[in-house]
Amino acid sequence: MRFSKTFIKTLREAPKDETAKNGALLTRAGYIHKEMAGVYDYLPLGLRVIENIKRVIREELNKLDCEEIQMSALQNPEPWEKTGRFSDQEVDIWFKTELVSGGKLGLAPTHEEPITNMLKSYISSYKDLPLYVYQFQTKFRNELRAKSGILRGREFLMKDLYSFHTTEEDLDEFYAKVEQAYNNIFTRLGIGEDTHETFASGGIFSKYSHEFQTFLPVGEDTVYYNSDKSVVLNEEVLNDEVLADLSVKREELSETTAAEVANIFKLKFKYSEPLGLQFGNEDNELKNVYMGCYGIGVSRVMGVIAEKFADEKGLVWPEEVAPYKYYLVGIGENGMMEAENFYKEHEDITLFDDRDARPGEKFADADLIGLPYRIVISDKTLAEGAVELTDRKTGESKLVKLSEIQ
Repeated sequence: MRFSKTFIKTLREAPKDETAKNGALLTRAGYIHKEMAGVYDYLPLGLRVIENIKRVIREELNKLDCEEIQMSALQNPEPWEKTGRFSDQEVDIWFKTELVSGGKLGLAPTHEEPITNMLKSYISSYKDLPLYVYQFQTKFRNELRAKSGILRGREFLMKDLYSFHTTEEDLDEFYAKVEQAYNNIFTRLGIGEDTHETFASGGIFSKYSHEFQTFLPVGEDTVYYNSDKSVVLNEEVLNDEVLADLSVKREELSETTAAEVANIFKLKFKYSEPLGLQFGNEDNELKNVYMGCYGIGVSRVMGVIAEKFADEKGLVWPEEVAPYKYYLVGIGENGMMEAENFYKEHEDITLFDDRDARPGEKFADADLIGLPYRIVISDKTLAEGAVELTDRKTGESKLVKLSEIQ
């Protein structure tokens, strides 16, 4: 991307109504635009980050033979009424609307009911199972207080995976595979060391669940952990029943704040039974389908990474999720010519700052935007047969041959 050809504009100051660090930096660096509280647009740089996060998730889930689908955000109330979850008393975060011709619709906060209802048309025999399907879908939740930038929004992007099984043992086996896949995902996204599987309440989904929590100073959850972090508990389930089951004592646990980036649930028959999703076994007996669901907050992960790796100069993206690998600056006539040649050969991984602006302004924007490496090609560096390569994370600069940069 040529900087001169994009509508991205960096800001020296964050908007006054954007107090969260992730929201402020992502806005200043031109990744997002705030429409209203809890609702954001993703600009070209931001969309590339989102797509990179999605790519990592896809690659790990596809290894488990999961198939990607796309479901509707508009919801028919009927399956939700069968489970009792269309009621505002049961689920108080619905956005609902009415058809001109009459009748109510909802905007999906999640998709357990519609996927279960849909698969009644495709699952009838044990031969149809197991089945694993996932989607990347915009969710809508009428949060009382949308805050913390893109960490807590009313409209947000989520990956939701649903699994369908003939036995509880098969559900348990797949559940364990997803746990490992999630660990792989968060390691690749750069937050693996500080992201831990956590025992938590199931909220509107089930009695208990497992969350993946990233330790973060601005996290909205309080979690407790033992010395080697093999046991991590959400505050909401911290009691002597749970501690006894895990063979840990309260005084052995430390407290910190964390941001939830994912959750997984063994639903069993919670949705298949009321919605009538059954299969015929080998003896032609009808049985309820076992289910599991597994979510990752894609836009939330982007916000967590922005919070976690930023410094006083701006964002610092891990290479796997960065919108581009290189921020390219040419200085002087020969420097600009060589920069043009490099850009033409590496266009897909390079943001070329070709603006008519002072080098200091370009360097400041390079730090703010936070790409992994900055390349400066100038008449001075060319005189030494090299270019200057700066690591955004460490700040280390060195002269290297242009041919050595891949």
